[in-house]
Amino acid sequence: MYALPSAAPPAPQRQVLVGVTLAVMAAVMMTGSMLAVWALQRREAIDFAGFWLPDGVTIPEVPTNVMLLAFIGLCVFGQWAVYSAKHDDRGHTILALGCTFLVGLLVINAQAYVYTQMHLGIADGTYAAMFYAITGFFVVLMIIGLLFTTVAAFRFIGGRSADRELLTAHALYWYAMAAIYAAIWFLVYVTK
Repeated sequence: MYALPSAAPPAPQRQVLVGVTLAVMAAVMMTGSMLAVWALQRREAIDFAGFWLPDGVTIPEVPTNVMLLAFIGLCVFGQWAVYSAKHDDRGHTILALGCTFLVGLLVINAQAYVYTQMHLGIADGTYAAMFYAITGFFVVLMIIGLLFTTVAAFRFIGGRSADRELLTAHALYWYAMAAIYAAIWFLVYVTK
């Protein structure tokens, strides 16, 4: 009697990667819509009053530029974690995730510094409300990224070194955050 060969194993579902991709696309759309409203409000304010940035408010450019450059490091460290995990290098994977976490904290710290140097209350007009809404949403995304990095690190330290899809999704998240911040940097911090 002849038996049929066994079926091929099912394809991996990649739920984490798909979930992170959907979440990233939602964050990109939310940020894009907020920046579109920002551009509209800016144009209307300039047409009506002749200025958008309130008098006496200065945005420190060095920390905003440092945040932009920090995203190069975040992307490199995120990809380094993926590379190290694929090569079963546990030490470098954990080091890359630790560096990702520290640079993410640097970005949040720089944003907090910008808040303290602007001397602008959240209820000080349309500019302030829009500025804090956009940058506050970005800070929330950064905190989510730090939590994601922490979860990925603990899972990898805990012995789930074969779970490389999580690290790929983690790197994708930081790539998306870099793109989101580049748009915020240009529209909010450069064009003022």
